[in-house]
Amino acid sequence: MILSLCLTLPLCGVMVTGLAWPLVARRTLDPAEKIVATVAGSLLGIFLLGWAGFVAPWPVAIHWILPLVAGGGLAARHREIVATWHDPAARGLVLGQLIVSAWCLGWLALVTTYSGGGWAADWYEHWERTQFFLTRGPLNAVFIDHAGLTARPPLANVVTAVLLSLTHADFAHFQLFSCLLASLAFAPAALLARRFGGTAAIPVAALLFMLNPLLVQNATFAWTKLPTAFFLLSALWFFLRAWESDRPLGPALLFSACLAAAILTHYSAGPYAVVLAVAWLIRSWVRRAERPWWRATAAAAAGGVTLLATWFGWALAQYGLGGTLLANTTVQAADTSAGGQFLRIALNLRDTLVPHFLRPLDPSLITQTSPWGWWRDWFFQSYQVNLIFAFGSVAWVGLGVAVGRIWSVTPRPRRLGWTTAVAATALLGIAVHGARDTWGLAHICLQPLVLLGLAFLAGQVRSLPRPWRRALAVGAACDLAFGIMLHFGVQNLAFDRWFMPDRSPDAIFATYNSIAYMNIAAKVQHQLAFFSDRMALPPPVIGCGLAALLAVALRRCFHDSRPAP
Repeated sequence: MILSLCLTLPLCGVMVTGLAWPLVARRTLDPAEKIVATVAGSLLGIFLLGWAGFVAPWPVAIHWILPLVAGGGLAARHREIVATWHDPAARGLVLGQLIVSAWCLGWLALVTTYSGGGWAADWYEHWERTQFFLTRGPLNAVFIDHAGLTARPPLANVVTAVLLSLTHADFAHFQLFSCLLASLAFAPAALLARRFGGTAAIPVAALLFMLNPLLVQNATFAWTKLPTAFFLLSALWFFLRAWESDRPLGPALLFSACLAAAILTHYSAGPYAVVLAVAWLIRSWVRRAERPWWRATAAAAAGGVTLLATWFGWALAQYGLGGTLLANTTVQAADTSAGGQFLRIALNLRDTLVPHFLRPLDPSLITQTSPWGWWRDWFFQSYQVNLIFAFGSVAWVGLGVAVGRIWSVTPRPRRLGWTTAVAATALLGIAVHGARDTWGLAHICLQPLVLLGLAFLAGQVRSLPRPWRRALAVGAACDLAFGIMLHFGVQNLAFDRWFMPDRSPDAIFATYNSIAYMNIAAKVQHQLAFFSDRMALPPPVIGCGLAALLAVALRRCFHDSRPAP
């Protein structure tokens, strides 16, 4: 697996950077923007070819045209690559992305079995969906015994299937590519951090991402929420660029492409699409006399609709209106009565904002005899499903302090715009979930909002008073210990091996909750070898590598300690 990793990572890197580079390199974007734009464009290119191959159908061997085109594109535009590398912000973004991706892969190498709160089955559903596109399964396929094809959009699964067709179509490589795609959420967040605090904020953002339990836990769980966050944060960046530009056509097209790609990756992008569309209409009213703005608006709308039609047009033709729009499990679980809907939204909103340990709650979900399993789930449910603690145990306070410090010096229209957009996104992100969840729903639609908050904090943290910076450091250390190390120690079964070495595997899993047992049963039943099984590295070796990465991130973070602008 280590040899395969050495061959797979360069191939993946070439494809996600080189495919769109010839198109992006000649655009009037700054170097750091070009990196994010070329990654987004390359992922869209991989999806479009893979999707066309599924619909046509074409031989899978045609996928080999992608690395050839990508490699040729990088070679043809190598001078622009050199110029981009010489830009401090672009270089910082690339180095930060490499560190964050390596950090996530390191923790993935410890995952012997998935567990954590109520997380189960989704990882296997996405593995089934990826296999479906890889092998061109029947259109009446049902995943994990209840979800049809149109219950989830296909972009991430198609991209992963294409990558698997060029390497090894096993579960270990599926985890590898899922983790790498998820870790890309850092790239647009780094751009936003630079916007909020200059180039020196980029390594701070990398450190905050590395020490955030929500980010690391999601990056190592094989599903599609963080790839969605990548496209949404990229869409937000290019939305702001178009908003402020006198020549908005280029940023507007990138905005619409990224927003459409986010919807094609996960339907949780819907609330963000609504808020950004409304904001665009408001801006259009302000700039209604500007012809370039309306040309950009028309082109962006056409481009976005065209991309969405690749999936929705095909699905409508194959499954009809009901089979396309009503197959999602969230829609199926919705309460049809108006009173029931408002009550559900109000209660879900309360439970997403108020941590579970501050209100009465049925604890049966995390009830188990394993002490470390119980504490892991207690912290897991704090970091994952609560919007406040999703930022970090102290980071949410630091974020509030940072907002408060700049509130009075920010123009009122800008304050009103950002506040309304954030509040509307949070409310819609909770409201669209059809079912009642007493633990909270931050992990469903609000992950991009959390990452945006971390990017803002990264931009402002150096301007905070020293006591607050120390408090953030203490909180980050607690998050690392209780949200990351404890979580992966349980998934690695390390505590059971250390403290109860004579216990049999069945006896070990009998001490965890039923959800954890469901995950290990699926692994055994389907005879899946995880990334950690293929790597087969001792946990102390992985721990040393992770410690080295953290040391590098800390050194880069504190290399420039000047106050932020």
